[in-house]
Amino acid sequence: MKISVIITLKKDVLDPQGKVIQQTLDGMGFEDVNEIRQGKYFEIDTKETDNDKAKAKVEEMCKKLLANLVIENYKIIDPK
Repeated sequence: MKISVIITLKKDVLDPQGKVIQQTLDGMGFEDVNEIRQGKYFEIDTKETDNDKAKAKVEEMCKKLLANLVIENYKIIDPK
């Protein structure tokens, strides 16, 4: 079962990479961008077949390794 996870910086955390991307786009003529926040995307292919158990395992992965909970939020996308 494949489960997707999106990890983003919390709103109050400075995002220097997002700022550089925004400035570069501005220099390329894309001047109508208000803000860009950079993040991470993971696709996790697990052997677990039970949806609830798979999500619980991915949740544990996020809390223990994938996300820095002090400065990042994560969202688990339900498999389809």
